[in-house]
Amino acid sequence: MTTVTSVAAADLALKRRTALARAATLLVVVSIWLVPVPEGLTLPAWRLFALFIGAIFSVIVGALPILTASILSVSLAVLSGTLTPAKAYAGFANPTILLIVVAFLVARAVVSCGLGARLGHLVVSVFGRSTLGLSYSIFVVDGLIAPAFPSSTARGGVLYPLVYSLAVAAGAKPGEGGRPRLGAFLMFSGMASLSLSSALWFTAMAGNPLGAEIAQTFGVNINFGTWLLAASVPTIAAMALLPLLLYRLTSPDVSATPGAPAAARAALAALGPFGRNEKIVTATFVGMVALWAAAGSLGLDSTAVAFLGLGILLATRVLTPGDIAKEGDVLATFIWFAVLYTLSGQLNELGFMAYLGLRFAGALGGLPWVAVYLILAVAYVLLHYLFVSQTAHILALFGVFMDVGVKLGVPAMPLAFLLLFASDFFSVITPQGSAANLLFVDSGYLPQKDAYRLGAIATAFCLVVYLVVGTPWLLLLAP
Repeated sequence: MTTVTSVAAADLALKRRTALARAATLLVVVSIWLVPVPEGLTLPAWRLFALFIGAIFSVIVGALPILTASILSVSLAVLSGTLTPAKAYAGFANPTILLIVVAFLVARAVVSCGLGARLGHLVVSVFGRSTLGLSYSIFVVDGLIAPAFPSSTARGGVLYPLVYSLAVAAGAKPGEGGRPRLGAFLMFSGMASLSLSSALWFTAMAGNPLGAEIAQTFGVNINFGTWLLAASVPTIAAMALLPLLLYRLTSPDVSATPGAPAAARAALAALGPFGRNEKIVTATFVGMVALWAAAGSLGLDSTAVAFLGLGILLATRVLTPGDIAKEGDVLATFIWFAVLYTLSGQLNELGFMAYLGLRFAGALGGLPWVAVYLILAVAYVLLHYLFVSQTAHILALFGVFMDVGVKLGVPAMPLAFLLLFASDFFSVITPQGSAANLLFVDSGYLPQKDAYRLGAIATAFCLVVYLVVGTPWLLLLAP
């Protein structure tokens, strides 16, 4: 009887918290919606901001699942006349979003054929004496392959099956009783490694060269070598320290695993030689990686490469249409990310992002350049809560913030590098902060609320590292 009463009380408390969270979300949206439109903005831009903030806020406070919040936001945007249907639904045809969906399906093939387990046991056999060692192995592997991948989403498609297999091989299963915190630790390590490896290598994220072109207009010349030199010290420091912080934050269910390497070697022996499906998946995966790496120089579309790989797996019956039909989570991810991607892009197109940057920057006149430097860095990072694309963030705000900083006396070279590094490491600040995050967030190990919490802390930590370690290094390198 006591157990039944406790369950009922907990259920009632949850319903009350949800009701309060929904009321708070409604209050936020209505308040912004009814406030007079600030000078310099249009009514559609202001109303879309209200809906976008409402969607993000509702997820953070636990009022609505992200799929529900996204669907409500886009439907209200269209029905209120804020967006036209054509613009509201444009994200569903976006190549990057389609790449995410296909990467999910290919990753499932890596796991289902047994190749993922083999890779997982292999890594555990080398690094598996501790869960912290597994995290560092993820950072090392990603750091080594990153220069060949201008698409962090494509690189996530390579890394995710390995991380998922590591979690399974280490005994982690989604849900209670299956070392879920260990799984969360490894999954967020995968997300974080993608963000920092993108900051380390000039060619590891499509927005890096784009930002370099903009920086050149301010007299800052950036190429592969100068980027690597500037990024090396702060990024390696962040890579060395961040796994330790994530370990403390997630408190994995198991820490020391001295017997894991031997058990992994035994499991590898039990698996025997590669089976037919493993060989096909390996060949397909290697081919996809090679084509992704050469996509820029050969003019290939990364999404088409992913579809080709999926087609081969279907043609060889490694995957079947029935397998794809079971992946309902992929459809949910496709919907909510397409919606948020569109809303974020429309905020930028309607001038809201540029307005924010200019208004904020206008308040900084008269401050010492060091203060301006710090404020611009913090504001630039926080504004990524409003973006679903790192490249879009760079296009919308990097030039604006550079212009303001340089005019107020901030040295151009350190400011340019700091903002561009931030454009990489702030990708984990929200689950939708980078397309690659979705693979890890939807693994079943990392709840949305935990992803927001860990993302905020990890981003703040990286910002501190790049400010404290990176700024003196950049000033030393500055001409």
